[in-house]
Amino acid sequence: MDMSTYSIKDLEQLSGIKAHTIRIWEQRYHFLQPTRTLTNIRTYSSVELKTILNVSLLNKHGFKISHIDKMSTGEMEEKILSLTQLDAQKERVINTLIKEMISLNMHAFEKQLDIYIEQRGVEKTITEIIFSFLSRVGILWMTNHINPSHEHLVINIIRQKIILGIERLPRIASNSKKVVLFMPEGEFHEIGLLFVHFLLKQLGVQVDYLGTNMPIANLNYYVSIKNPDYIFSHITAPSKVFKLEKFLEHLGQMKGKIPIVLSGQLLHAYKGPVASNIHIKKSLADTLLFLDSI
Repeated sequence: MDMSTYSIKDLEQLSGIKAHTIRIWEQRYHFLQPTRTLTNIRTYSSVELKTILNVSLLNKHGFKISHIDKMSTGEMEEKILSLTQLDAQKERVINTLIKEMISLNMHAFEKQLDIYIEQRGVEKTITEIIFSFLSRVGILWMTNHINPSHEHLVINIIRQKIILGIERLPRIASNSKKVVLFMPEGEFHEIGLLFVHFLLKQLGVQVDYLGTNMPIANLNYYVSIKNPDYIFSHITAPSKVFKLEKFLEHLGQMKGKIPIVLSGQLLHAYKGPVASNIHIKKSLADTLLFLDSI
């Protein structure tokens, strides 16, 4: 039995419906029945999280809340399946992935992705579905409201699909720009870097993928032989022994002054000094702009 509980902020993040609106809906309608803690804070079950995903999707695509309120769960699901707009269909798939993740139903989660891959191809599945799904659930993981087992199960399936996407892209000409991708010692959260690999290959850029847990000495050796155009690293949540300042200092001392681009959760709040050839991208939009500029 799933005993997970969620805050109103979690519901807002996953559904795209403002907390203020959720509170108004609770007062006027019956589809949400949160429990309250002793200090009067609302908590929601996974059933209610699934309901708000259904309600927000139908409401966004033309159904009035008063009408939705009278529907059974089965009727809601039926109406969702009948939505024909492409945006609605994409959101339905993303919502289904969230629901299957919450239920730890990984067979159904993977099946949903495979159906979309069959219909739209692996590239579109990555850019239209996986990317949006990760954006929607990303903040939830950072607030620790999803159990790590949800994260591990989901990430391993998504990792396989992105690698499949990378393999299916056409081979790159050897005279194109070259980017080396790596993650520092103690960092194993690979999805962000794999996604960058996929996007770069899609843009026709050569990629050497050094992967996770890479010592700076090994990176230095690679760079001295291969002389890439850019070095790129994505850092999310490395081990406790990782020291960001020390890492940046070592990167700044590398030979050749090759442009080094860094992104990821750990760097968003960094305000310290960096070498002139190190460029920190503090948002996803900045990272995507950089990739497009290569």
